[in-house]
Amino acid sequence: MARRPAFPAPAALRRRRERRTQRILANRSVADALTSVAGLVGRPVTTLASAEVGRIADVVVRWHGESYPPVTGLVVRVARRRAYVPISQVESLGPHGARLRTARLDLRDFHRREDEVSLNADVVDHQLVDIDGVRVVRASDLYLATVNDEVRLVGVDVGFATLLRRLGPANRRTRPTPDRVIDWAAVQPFGASSGPSGAMRLATPNQALRRLRPADLADLLEDLGRDERQELIRSLDPEAAADALEEMEPDELRELLRELTPQEAANLIVEMEPDEAVDALREFEDPEVEVLLASMPREVALRLAQMLGYDEESAGGVMTTNLILVRADQTVAEVRRILRAEAEHQADVDAVIVVDDEGRLVHDLGLFELLVAAGDDLAGSLTNGPEPVTVPPDAALTDVVDRFIESRGSSVVVVDDEDRPLGRILADDLVDALVPERGKLRFPRFLVG
Repeated sequence: MARRPAFPAPAALRRRRERRTQRILANRSVADALTSVAGLVGRPVTTLASAEVGRIADVVVRWHGESYPPVTGLVVRVARRRAYVPISQVESLGPHGARLRTARLDLRDFHRREDEVSLNADVVDHQLVDIDGVRVVRASDLYLATVNDEVRLVGVDVGFATLLRRLGPANRRTRPTPDRVIDWAAVQPFGASSGPSGAMRLATPNQALRRLRPADLADLLEDLGRDERQELIRSLDPEAAADALEEMEPDELRELLRELTPQEAANLIVEMEPDEAVDALREFEDPEVEVLLASMPREVALRLAQMLGYDEESAGGVMTTNLILVRADQTVAEVRRILRAEAEHQADVDAVIVVDDEGRLVHDLGLFELLVAAGDDLAGSLTNGPEPVTVPPDAALTDVVDRFIESRGSSVVVVDDEDRPLGRILADDLVDALVPERGKLRFPRFLVG
């Protein structure tokens, strides 16, 4: 006997209909509470007596790093003029357009102030960063809503359906169609014009943007357009920017640095770890490298020039010059204080080098040795560990690999003919050099507390 199809019980169907209705009503209520910025453009501006005085050309907000920037006024096209109407003179604002409290308009041409942004001109159809989703998006539309009796920018729609709505019939363009809406508090915009000069600048950076991992920032920089990524890189702290650059693909990094002024590019390269800085410089032609080095502090330029002189396939070509050197007569407590002061370089630190009065290598102290030693022990007394593993700067990478295998250590020290430390090669740097297609590896390390 054929089985009868199983249908949901009437109660289940009723609950399903109720949930669907609730969703529809919720969406409608949301849509009714929003005003489309793109939909406002071209809508009439009327007086209380319903006399049309112009058409909306743009919406202006004040930009002070607030989560939801307040609308300060409208740009109104009156004949061939673009006048400014303060929001205090607007009685109502919605899909119908704007109704004014007064029939009097200041017909002087609109000039944007330093802290103002024109939403339709500067943000709609421009790239944004969705910080929560760590992705680059494009604004199909922006939504306004009344918050505590003040009209504010509350969301950005990045949906394709919204873009189609804007391209559709005129009678449908004003109707908000919340599709894929991102809370404006989670957005970093770009391309805001600053003052009458129209110079591009980044709006006050979202604090959450500063907390992203360097690898995430690198991904955003690679996805952004030229103007936007220049704004982003210039808004970041130099250290954070340098960390992000170290995670970028070589081609993308070279392109970004070339987009900046030589001084800006040099300032960023200086903040990078020495081995990463050298890798970045190797992406440029010799004349470009000379210009960049000339824009750096002399001491840094000389160090990087020396490293550039080594063959890329040699120990000197992949080493980092971030070394922690201590004397044999310094206590472990003193060494720990030095380590804490160098915490920003922890990715390049897995040991501390003990040198004599002539700067020659005595011992290479691992961080674990320092961790378990007493604070009043002298660095020179901690000689129970293995002998330091060293290579000359002109050693081939295959020879360096052999030394790693023999010692089973996590790094080797690069020394000159007189056994003076020049740099260090870490295991992850060696893998990066030998297998670049795997991407950058970063082994976790700790600094002694």
